[in-house]
Amino acid sequence: MNATVTPVDQHKVTLTIEVPAKEVTKGISQAVKRIASQVNIPGFRKGKAPRRILEMNFGKDAIMEEAFEMLAGRAYNDALRENDIVPVSEPEIERVTFEEGKDLVFKATLTKRPEVTLGDYKGLEAEKQDATVTDEQIDEQLNNIRSQQAKMVVADKDAKLQKDDFAVIDFAGSIDGKPFDGGEGKSYPLQIGSGSFIPGFEDQLIGHAAGDDVDVKVTFPEDYFVKELAGKEAVFKVHVHDIKRKELPELNDEFAKEASSYDTIAELKADLRKKMEEDAAHRAVDAYNTELIKKAVANATVEIPEIMVADRVEQMVQELAMNMESRGLKLDDYLKFSNKTLEQLKEEYKETAAENVRTDLVLDAVAKAENIQVTSEDMNMEIFTMAQNFGADPKEVYKIILKEHRVPMLVQSVGRKKAASFILKNAVDPNEDKKEEAKAEDAKAED
Repeated sequence: MNATVTPVDQHKVTLTIEVPAKEVTKGISQAVKRIASQVNIPGFRKGKAPRRILEMNFGKDAIMEEAFEMLAGRAYNDALRENDIVPVSEPEIERVTFEEGKDLVFKATLTKRPEVTLGDYKGLEAEKQDATVTDEQIDEQLNNIRSQQAKMVVADKDAKLQKDDFAVIDFAGSIDGKPFDGGEGKSYPLQIGSGSFIPGFEDQLIGHAAGDDVDVKVTFPEDYFVKELAGKEAVFKVHVHDIKRKELPELNDEFAKEASSYDTIAELKADLRKKMEEDAAHRAVDAYNTELIKKAVANATVEIPEIMVADRVEQMVQELAMNMESRGLKLDDYLKFSNKTLEQLKEEYKETAAENVRTDLVLDAVAKAENIQVTSEDMNMEIFTMAQNFGADPKEVYKIILKEHRVPMLVQSVGRKKAASFILKNAVDPNEDKKEEAKAEDAKAED
């Protein structure tokens, strides 16, 4: 086999591949055996029918087509390995010559994985976020819990609607005096200021009391998800049945017993502080690590083929669709609710997809530059972690990975994680020198 590489553009290349006539003859014989083993011919045991019989039943073209698929597939893969090319697209195959007794010559045009020129990825610096939790943040969390434990009570007779109140209303909407579908509701609990109704609707109820009848005039947004209503002026006749307000419990030991497993408010506060400090510390570490990886990626140079971004966008759409299905919804429902087309969604994903592809390419390049190897122990640990996340048996997870031919993808993923860990381990703490200087000053002071 001989292969010549011809650049087409920055990312595309054409491989001109030649397979000797001798190998072509062998390939045709192998094709005959493969077809014979897959079909039943009367008078012959399976796999024993001679070529001429097969040609009589299926035609010579069927045998030659099978032979080409086998020969071209092997030669293409060999050419990729010999020229250290990693394809990111399916090849476009053009046959030049393919006849029995002659060399096979064909061309394969493909988009290749781009080269990455690494910049600095060792000795990087990033600021660490402050993970301090203030008393105000503790109080805010307590008030959130307090709000969740609140009871809804009917307000006094002379109460006027204000922000955060719940108005129990009947409403009936019309456009040019004619009712429209979905414009009517009975005893609907509307929280004022929630923004759940058309802009301007809730504001016009503020200041009204229970028993009031109000004409609410609004204009549907131009991008409203019901096209027939978009941009139209409407009038809603609203009757306010009741005004309900939250009655907040007192922050005392009784509250702590009702809202948690603790007996005192002091114990509840201490537990909140501990959990919030742990969360803040985790977020700070995640932000620090993310910033270091971003810097390593930004320092590298790589031009990404459009097809890689498009493929990643498709992957993101599929992940969203699976997420929707797990909730009993469909992607179409999500698009309709979001007032987006599939093309608009893909366009929104493009920037993130490009960043993800760039990050993967840089991490792969770091792994290669540092000769980072993925061991069987690494793979076992990754499979174990995946099984824990899914609540599954590691053996079953491994079977699925094998069945779906995802082992290479998993190896690549683990390699990227190890490359990221390498970048993080080789980072420099900008505050370390200051700490050392402070220690030295303290030591001098003690002397």
